[in-house]
Amino acid sequence: MKHSLSTILAAAAATMFLATAAGAADPKYTPETMKAVDECKLLKRDKKEMPASIEGVKIVTPEDVKKMLDAKQKIVILDNRPVEEYEKERIPGSIRLNSDDLLENSKLAADAGLKVDDVIVVYCNGELCWRSPAVASMLKCLGYKNLNWLRSGLPGWIKKGYETAEGKS
Repeated sequence: MKHSLSTILAAAAATMFLATAAGAADPKYTPETMKAVDECKLLKRDKKEMPASIEGVKIVTPEDVKKMLDAKQKIVILDNRPVEEYEKERIPGSIRLNSDDLLENSKLAADAGLKVDDVIVVYCNGELCWRSPAVASMLKCLGYKNLNWLRSGLPGWIKKGYETAEGKS
């Protein structure tokens, strides 16, 4: 069976990508969780949309999150983007829990004050961003129960005309 050089190189790059991601992960994450994280990273690499759903995680819309906030429901909103993006613009009241950091150290969720029964909303940069679905998968693995994914992310929030915050919190 003949394989082109580009096919062999692409396979090698994907293997190295996955091995690097798995090698840097906190050992608390299950192989299934790591597979889900790696699949999200590959979708991002290939410029494809993230999965339409994640088992055990509720998909919420910007309107759903706004209603929770307006009703003063006790929720924790996690911005999973890099610090530069978080400081530039974010959903008001959100706290930053970066996907890369959580991948390396699962204790960061507890260090951020998260409790397993908290109602948690995760978001990043929308349907093409791997960060929030990866964080949702990692938090699910760590035993968090009330997970919500704002799949449209900050772009969906802004598109609805909702207020954003900026600067260090």
